Amino acid sequence: MYFGTNGVRGLFSELNPSLALKVAQAVGMYFKKGKIIVARDCRLTGDVLRSAVVSGLASVGCDVVELGITSAPTAEYMIKKLDADGCIIITASHNPPEWNALKVVDGKGIAVSKERGEEIEKLMDSIGLAEWDRVGSITFYDRAVPDHIQAIKEHVDTEKIRKRKPKLVLDCGNGTASVIAPRLFKELGADIITLNSHLDGRFPGRPSEPSEKNVQELIAAVESGNADAGIAWDADGDRVIFVDEKGNYVIGDRVYALCVLWKLSGKKGDAVTTVATSRAVEDVAERFSCRVRYTAIGAPYLCEEIVSRPAVIGGEEVGGVIWPELSLAKDGMLTAAKLAEALCEKKLSSWLEEIPAYHNVKLKIEAQGEKKKQIVQKALDYAKENNRDYVDVDGVRINLEDSWVIIRPSGTEDYVRLFAEAKTKEKAERLAEEYRALVT
Repeated sequence: MYFGTNGVRGLFSELNPSLALKVAQAVGMYFKKGKIIVARDCRLTGDVLRSAVVSGLASVGCDVVELGITSAPTAEYMIKKLDADGCIIITASHNPPEWNALKVVDGKGIAVSKERGEEIEKLMDSIGLAEWDRVGSITFYDRAVPDHIQAIKEHVDTEKIRKRKPKLVLDCGNGTASVIAPRLFKELGADIITLNSHLDGRFPGRPSEPSEKNVQELIAAVESGNADAGIAWDADGDRVIFVDEKGNYVIGDRVYALCVLWKLSGKKGDAVTTVATSRAVEDVAERFSCRVRYTAIGAPYLCEEIVSRPAVIGGEEVGGVIWPELSLAKDGMLTAAKLAEALCEKKLSSWLEEIPAYHNVKLKIEAQGEKKKQIVQKALDYAKENNRDYVDVDGVRINLEDSWVIIRPSGTEDYVRLFAEAKTKEKAERLAEEYRALVT
């Protein structure tokens, strides 16, 4: 098992305590010891993997600071707050409960990419244990959640929210949003209704990924409760989606486009996103005479781009938004708080009217190893042979007159992902099926 787009991920039979120990030891050596934060989500395998990770780090001389069960954005915010040299978050994010992962972030807050992960993999064959009297310390820090909440409150207009008191339905998905979201919105002064707000690593309320299919309970609660909006997160709280006051699901692409609108309304600058993100983001940025810079898909590449050249916001099509003024994490909590602030001015449906309408279709083609490469190569060959406008930063994105299609291998699962976008749902569906047939 190797590093993928964002960490080491797999089933418990693959990502077991033995492997977690070795990965953590190699991570400790890669970071040249120092202070390393460890956090996890509530998956049933999380605690046993945590034990292995903490032991691995301490055994090579790292001082470990445990945060317990916290959201990924909370853990990543704490890197700067605690002046840590790195962080390991034990979470498989939006994946089903039988999966788990080790997400690695460096001392600058940049998630470790597949390429940097290969350097860590090499160290796994030459682990150097610390001397018995140089083994690292293990401590617990219990104020990570209130620290993160306080930082978020400093970046939104809390008085405006307290005065307007928007009514929000929060679907925590039985994940780590449960330990921060209800508390955050109570402190902001919102009127809240909570769903699936107790921790349970089996995710009994709904699957972790907050897709439209999976958040039907949230949609119904917004409609029946006459709420201003609904909000749902994945298991580690880095992805977030919205539901407007009419019960309409707001896909991650449009969540990010909204955030770009809110940010550029107050501060001009570049926006960073991935090659799989909707053209709507670029349309919004052009309204403010601002530029969109594209990267390969994955949080590490967004972070690296923001650090290499200044940008005021970053994000991707799954509803993960980076607010650099706070951290380089995809922070689903701050994004949700920004929504509460925006609702003080007008309804979510009214905000959405300012976002150009595009329709997305997302398919998965089952494939492993070499088969993934063959599928992507078919798409590239087609683009070249037919003189298509294409970008091959990450997979192959084929740009058409008013639409696009991207075919890329997943860095975390045994799939090739195929996304299509067009002005109408029918055209997007037609493009998706056309290109699936072309590459399979």
